[in-house]
Amino acid sequence: MQEPKVYVVDDDQGMLDSTVWLLESVGLQALPFTSGQAFLEACDASLPACVLLDVRMPGMGGLSVQEALRTRGIDLPVIFVSGHADVPIVVRAFKAGASDFIEKPYNDQLLLDSVQAALGRASQVQVDSHERGAVQARIDSLTPRERDVFVPLVQGFSNREIAEQLEVSVKTVDLYRGRVMKRMQAEHLPALVGMAIACGVVQALQMRG
Repeated sequence: MQEPKVYVVDDDQGMLDSTVWLLESVGLQALPFTSGQAFLEACDASLPACVLLDVRMPGMGGLSVQEALRTRGIDLPVIFVSGHADVPIVVRAFKAGASDFIEKPYNDQLLLDSVQAALGRASQVQVDSHERGAVQARIDSLTPRERDVFVPLVQGFSNREIAEQLEVSVKTVDLYRGRVMKRMQAEHLPALVGMAIACGVVQALQMRG
């Protein structure tokens, strides 16, 4: 797991410097930007990170930066820091998925706690992504016959129904079912179904029942 980063975006150079100093004083890696556009150009979606965003900046304001991240499919926790925390702006920020909204001048510990919580979420998202990749690799390793059993199995068909579909014996389906469970490292059927849904093999709405 790579070291998490905190992007700090603020057009006030003094505020930017003091925020970066605060984050670095507790061992966090802070990357400063004086404009939303510069941040978007440098943002690396593959790293665990969060964003401290000023709301009001020349050119591209914080809410516009948040929207640009969402449009690009970049799921980084966003913490707004603003001296202008009027209710409509706060509501818009949270509706668009903001992690937190902190007023300037901020309390140092409050900001640090919020950043640590956001980085925890960002790291978990990345872990989930890595786990999905590992599950997909296991699905890709299934033989054609194992896959023939795997797909109807996670859709909710019984061994007998699968046997009829494939025109084989129930005993043969039992054999392949055991191989699928072992290869997929699934302890039970619900776990196998969860893997299939997470990797898009079947949609939750396509399940029988």
